[in-house]
Amino acid sequence: MKIEIKKSFILFGVLTLLLAAIFFLFPINLFDGEIVYQNGLQELTVERPLSLSYFIGIGFDEEDMIGVLDYYLTYKGVMMAFIFIIGFPALFAYRMYLRATKNQDK
Repeated sequence: MKIEIKKSFILFGVLTLLLAAIFFLFPINLFDGEIVYQNGLQELTVERPLSLSYFIGIGFDEEDMIGVLDYYLTYKGVMMAFIFIIGFPALFAYRMYLRATKNQDK
């Protein structure tokens, strides 16, 4: 039974790292966010999907950042990122653990 738990944790870790690498290294605009533009004295906040790669400096040009004061994920975007990176691998690993223990009981 300890082997199934260990395999489930390894599967969870590998899937989490894989999904985190995909979302942080490729510019996939999937997560809800807001961009704050500044034009003179005026500030404009625009809601649009953002990529997690923007937060580590990958996936955008310097010309795209002209006039951008700040960008961030909304609460919904943070929850989506958490579910995609942590939630799905956890559910998949738990499912594999249940299947292994079910097969072992027979």
